[in-house]
Amino acid sequence: MARTFLGFCLAVLAVLSGCMVGPDYKPPQTKPPPAWSGVTNGPAAGTQLTTNAVDLAQWWTQFQDPKLTELVRQALRTNLDVQLAEALLRQARAQRGMDVGGLWPSPAVSASESYGRLGPGDNSQRSYNAGLGIGTWNLDVFGRTRRQVESDNAAILAAHENIHDAQVTLTAEVALNYILLRGAQEQIVIARDNLTSQEHTADLTRQKLKAGFVSALDVANADAQVATTASAIPGLETTVQQNIFALGVLLNRPPADLLEDLSKPTPVPLTPPEVPVGLPSELLRRRPDIRSAEASLHAAAAQIGAAVADFYPQFSLTGSVNYQSSLARDLLAGPSRTWSVGPQVNWPIFSGGSTISNVRLKKAQTDAAYITYQKTVLGALLDVESALVAFHKEWDHRQALSTAVDKNRQALSLSQQLYQQGTTDFLSVLVAERSLFISEQDLATSKQNISTDLVNLYKALGGGWDEKN
Repeated sequence: MARTFLGFCLAVLAVLSGCMVGPDYKPPQTKPPPAWSGVTNGPAAGTQLTTNAVDLAQWWTQFQDPKLTELVRQALRTNLDVQLAEALLRQARAQRGMDVGGLWPSPAVSASESYGRLGPGDNSQRSYNAGLGIGTWNLDVFGRTRRQVESDNAAILAAHENIHDAQVTLTAEVALNYILLRGAQEQIVIARDNLTSQEHTADLTRQKLKAGFVSALDVANADAQVATTASAIPGLETTVQQNIFALGVLLNRPPADLLEDLSKPTPVPLTPPEVPVGLPSELLRRRPDIRSAEASLHAAAAQIGAAVADFYPQFSLTGSVNYQSSLARDLLAGPSRTWSVGPQVNWPIFSGGSTISNVRLKKAQTDAAYITYQKTVLGALLDVESALVAFHKEWDHRQALSTAVDKNRQALSLSQQLYQQGTTDFLSVLVAERSLFISEQDLATSKQNISTDLVNLYKALGGGWDEKN
């Protein structure tokens, strides 16, 4: 037994000191640009973009909107996409646990009692049996199982980053739907204010018609303008309810569950005076999809080693201790014991090319994972640059629209005065009303777009998750 135990220990040492075949993983070397081309100062009244260090864990609080903050926090607790990503992480961990189990023996205890007759006459006999066996212990000399566990660890990291990525997407979707909701509510207010003004003008035109100062054409044009403005309101009300429905689903609630809470109009969340965006090199460390893609690359590379190990012999150890006696009290006595232990070697010498094809498959999958990683990096850089230029240019757009609204209000006021005095025709009033309504709606849309562009920028920068959580 001493020699057997010594051999057993030597086998374990062989497992612990055995080499791992296949290539060792090396992180990809990526050289991002030194700075963002879209980081420039915006207009004096706009938001300044800087390359200062950035903390985006709870970027939505920068909008200073308590309702938005409340919705995001609820969504992070209840959203189904985040829960699904968490379930896939548990699945990855369980898979690693199964593969780690392959590094250890799987002992089993057996016991039985039998009773039978051996021949004619009263030759009945009882038999008691007990045993302990380690089954077949595969010694991972060339690291096949350890490479698999390495791949599992990387897959767990990828699954963990996928949770972060789901949080990034979720927080952005909640904010976007909320901003679109508030933007549509603001446009409804604008439409109703313009509708009131246009109805007043139409009433005045009808009075002038009765007095014989204008023609029926002016009345028809005035009524048409009222109807046109009124027709915009139902579509905006549809947008309001659809965005409320979308927010309800994001919070894992029935679509109409938030109607009462969110139907009261409030302003579009305003952007902060300064937005730090950091440097491109920081993006590679912060974007969860990039981190997940790199972890998936590691997982694929480790699979190459597991496939290469199939070219090498597989060593295993079997052993058992058995006891058999006709008397239960003598079952564990020395004379009733038998034992066996010994190594096994299995080395396939012909596989019809399947082994080398499997290695080629794993290498091709690793190449694909590397290409996916490169595409993810480039896509992330594109997202940020696009969001930066959109955010910056929308401020220019808003400034021009703000000026247009002021001028159109002046034009409408002046045209109404002249029309009442009878020194201009109704066409001037009609054109001024249309221009003011359109410019006010466009300005409201621009304010909405600035906020949504900032949300897209925060999303592109990988904000919305915290490592501590």
